[in-house]
Amino acid sequence: MTTRRSDNVVWSPGHLSPAQRAASLGYGAMTVWLTGLSGSGKSTLAFALEARLLARRVHAYVLDGDNVRHGLNGDLGFSPSDRAENIRRIGHVCRLFNDAGLVVITAFISPYRKDRAWVRELHRDTRFVEVHVSTPLETCEQRDVKGLYARARAGEIPDFSGISAPYEPPESPELAVDTSASSLGDCVEAILALLERHGLRPSPGPTR
Repeated sequence: MTTRRSDNVVWSPGHLSPAQRAASLGYGAMTVWLTGLSGSGKSTLAFALEARLLARRVHAYVLDGDNVRHGLNGDLGFSPSDRAENIRRIGHVCRLFNDAGLVVITAFISPYRKDRAWVRELHRDTRFVEVHVSTPLETCEQRDVKGLYARARAGEIPDFSGISAPYEPPESPELAVDTSASSLGDCVEAILALLERHGLRPSPGPTR
């Protein structure tokens, strides 16, 4: 998956290596990829995780699916090809954030396994974890926090994941959390434990 159109483009390496950035910050960069249905709790989890990481002196930032479509990906729709391009762009943005030494947390439905597999391969030389927010469709539809399921059922929204378009759940994510079965706090703690198992061991932060 690439859109580079010229052979006259050369990568300009910086002066700092990932190891040097990690030594300076006290932790290494990482991408935490949250995938799940609309209404599963991805954004809520992502922002809560971001706050916990910042409290522990880890520079983290959330890339939220709706927020990104207000600007960078505002020209994309929801067809399979547009969804693939949405994820391609975000994958590269994550890598740039990683180069800056940040922990980046994404909250995207990212319904297709092949697109998520492509992002994982893009991160083959850095740390990447996939978290399936596995809240059942029935619960997501009952919540319908944005009113989208009702519109999709009425035929007003085509290509809606889980209703009029497929959602392919991860086959082997590093972690699965169900926000209908566990509290927000417990889900965040489970993700933090996962990150620590993958080498993210930041300072616990200032004592209060």
